[in-house]
Amino acid sequence: MAVKFNNRDPVYVQVIRHFKEQIARGTFEPGQEIPSRRELANRLKINPNTAQRAYKEMEEQGLIFTEGNLPSRITKDEQVLKMVREELILEAVETFVQSVRTINVPVQEALNLVKNTYEKGN
Repeated sequence: MAVKFNNRDPVYVQVIRHFKEQIARGTFEPGQEIPSRRELANRLKINPNTAQRAYKEMEEQGLIFTEGNLPSRITKDEQVLKMVREELILEAVETFVQSVRTINVPVQEALNLVKNTYEKGN
């Protein structure tokens, strides 16, 4: 589990984003057990309190669940899983649109470039 941390966003937010990306990619499957908070902190070389905060936030968002003393797991809720994917797609689209809008690229030209680039696999 490798996460490249930036200096802009809080680490716990970046950990949550990493989990969302892994869920969207299918690396983490519904119901899959995830590392303990302590294990995650050791793997990522972050403060255990940061790992705890990320897990707490992910539980509140419904991304993970913990039953009793059992290990935490990825949600099985298909609606939540669908929302994670849509959220990541929307973020990417918004970033792209903001970038091309600043250089006045017409919508149709941007769409054609996206389609061509996507089909090439670049």
